[in-house]
Amino acid sequence: MDTVTEREEGQARGRGRATALRAARTAAALALLASGVLALGAGGPHGDGTADGPARAPLTAQQAEQEQSGQAAEPCDLYRSVPPSTEDGAAVKAIKARRSLVVGIDLNSYRWGSRNPNTGQLEGFDIDLARAIGTAIMGDPDKVVFKAVPTADRIKYIKEGRVDIIVRTMSITCDRLQEIAFSRPYFTTSQRVLVPRTSPAKSLDEALNGTTACAANGSSALEELKTRPLKQLVPVENNLDCLVLMQLGKVDATMTDDGLAAGQAAQDQTVKVLDGDVRPGVMGVGMLKESTDLTARVNQVINDYYARGAWRGAYDSWLKPYLRDDADRHWPIPR
Repeated sequence: MDTVTEREEGQARGRGRATALRAARTAAALALLASGVLALGAGGPHGDGTADGPARAPLTAQQAEQEQSGQAAEPCDLYRSVPPSTEDGAAVKAIKARRSLVVGIDLNSYRWGSRNPNTGQLEGFDIDLARAIGTAIMGDPDKVVFKAVPTADRIKYIKEGRVDIIVRTMSITCDRLQEIAFSRPYFTTSQRVLVPRTSPAKSLDEALNGTTACAANGSSALEELKTRPLKQLVPVENNLDCLVLMQLGKVDATMTDDGLAAGQAAQDQTVKVLDGDVRPGVMGVGMLKESTDLTARVNQVINDYYARGAWRGAYDSWLKPYLRDDADRHWPIPR
């Protein structure tokens, strides 16, 4: 049962504030998952040693320092997670005893996570996956509670126990792996740029050279824009805020995940997605590092979700009309 209220959404947005993710203090991110980890994509990004497919994440601050100093930087594997399992451990048992699984979601991303204005129902690609995870773990959809979470506060909500898991277009990065745990990847993504249809920019680089650009706090897009020769960088709490600012003529361009960019272009016919992308990566479900049994259950659900065709069904329903490419390109690990 959907239990997000307007009051909860307002409180979530009101508490949202800009928080830069802390720079990594150690390159041993995966050492914290050393007990029984599973390399889901051994070899190359496709698991077969080939170069095609999603790339590994950029180096963390610590790794970059090590590389510059001539030290060997320990790699970060975005495809690593605990082995899938159907067993209930301490974390899952505690959630069941509480009789509710709290899932952090987005309410501002068309086709991913938003409320249908006609039906009042939550819907989108991430919402379908969140419902599948919640129902599989709790055995009852009425025991799944959805909570709106600002982009900038996703990690904060997990670490403070405000949500049990986050299913909210969250890219797995080396820095984030040092703070929280992730499921196996469930979507391949990259960063794209949106501009008004009246913009003269023809490419991503043109759109970001000496212009005013917008991205959500705590996002991979914001980190990318910090490296660009912008006139001004405008951080906001949620991706939809960038679209509003662009509609008002306050910013020249918006950077966000390709799936979100496609959704915004579908939502507003006055903007377009430019050719070119950067920062290829993967999305995962976020949760506490200590909740390894919960991570294992989520991984099992994602495996089953794909195997029974539900992932492809959700892709075709929510994203295919707007991404206009092969779904297999967005499934991180070929089976």
